[in-house]
Amino acid sequence: MGGSRVPVPRLEGVSREQFVQHLYPQRKPLVLEGIDLGACTSKWTVDYLSQVGGRKEVKIHVAAVPQMDFISKNFVYRTLPFDKLVQRAAEEKHKEFFISEDEKYYLRSLGEDPRKDIADIRKQFPLLEGDIKFPDFFKEQQFFSSVFRISSPGLQLWTHYDVMDNFLIQVTGKKRVVLFSPRDAQYLYLSGTKSAVLNIDNPDLAKYPLFSNARRYECSLEAGDVLFIPALWFHNVISEEFGVGVNVFWKHLPSECYDKTDTYGNKDPTAASRAAQILDRALKTLAELPEEYRDFYARRMVLHIQDKAYSKNFE
Repeated sequence: MGGSRVPVPRLEGVSREQFVQHLYPQRKPLVLEGIDLGACTSKWTVDYLSQVGGRKEVKIHVAAVPQMDFISKNFVYRTLPFDKLVQRAAEEKHKEFFISEDEKYYLRSLGEDPRKDIADIRKQFPLLEGDIKFPDFFKEQQFFSSVFRISSPGLQLWTHYDVMDNFLIQVTGKKRVVLFSPRDAQYLYLSGTKSAVLNIDNPDLAKYPLFSNARRYECSLEAGDVLFIPALWFHNVISEEFGVGVNVFWKHLPSECYDKTDTYGNKDPTAASRAAQILDRALKTLAELPEEYRDFYARRMVLHIQDKAYSKNFE
C-alpha cells in the first residue's frame, strides 16, 4: 500500500450518543460539522480578542520561515502580551518584530506554571470562556486540557503525535491538516513524538525513502469545524490564513495509565516508558554476546515481540 491519499470523513450534526457509541470506538480521525461551539465563531475577531483576551504575557514561537523545524531549531521563544500576539499574528508585515519583518508566530497556550500546571483556557482566559462551548462528547473526569492555538498565515507545525485524544476546534480561519495512522510510524523517521520529515508535500526521498509508503489522511478545516484526532495519530497542521483554534485533550485510558508529570499530553503512558527501559536493558545484555550469537537471539526476540504484542486486527 504505497502512500495514497484519503480524505478524512466529514459528518454533520453528530449527537453525543452517536459519537460515543459508534464513531469513537473506531479510533479514526473525523471532521464534525455543525457542532454548537457558542458565540466564539462570530465574536472572536482580532479586535475582540485583543480587548477581551487581555495583556497576559504568553510564550510564543517566533520563526523566520513558515516551516518550523525542531531539528535545526529555526525558531526562538519569546514572550508577548496576548493582545499584541493576536495583532501581530494577524498581520503579514510587522513594524515591530524579533527576527524579521515577515516572521511567523505560533502560540500554544500554557498553564500558569508550565512545569506543573495544565493549560485550560477557562482558567487562563476567563473572560473568553463564556464564548466557547466544548463538544460534550466525553466525561468531565476525562478532561485533560484546553489550549489556544494561534498562528500566522502559512505557519506549519511539524508532524507529531499526542498520547491524549484531541478535538481540534477551528474557531476562525482555515487550516489544512494531514494525518498519518499509528501503523505508519515506521515510515515517518521519528525522533521521540516528532517526525523528521518536515516537508511532507515535497519530501527528500533520498534522505527519507520510506516516507513514500505512508498513507495521508487529509482535511481542510474551516471556521466551526471540529477535527477528532485519536491518540497516537500523527498530524501536521498548516494555517492557511490567520485563525484561532482551541484544542481539547482528554483521556482515552484510565487516569492512572498516564505520566503524572505530563502537562502537555505528549509523554508516553507509563507502561510504555517502562517497557522501553526494560528493552534497553535487554539490548545491553545481548551486547555481551559475539555478533553471530547476538544476531541469532535478537531476531528471535523480534519475532517473539511480534507474536505476543502486535495487534491481530490488521486493516
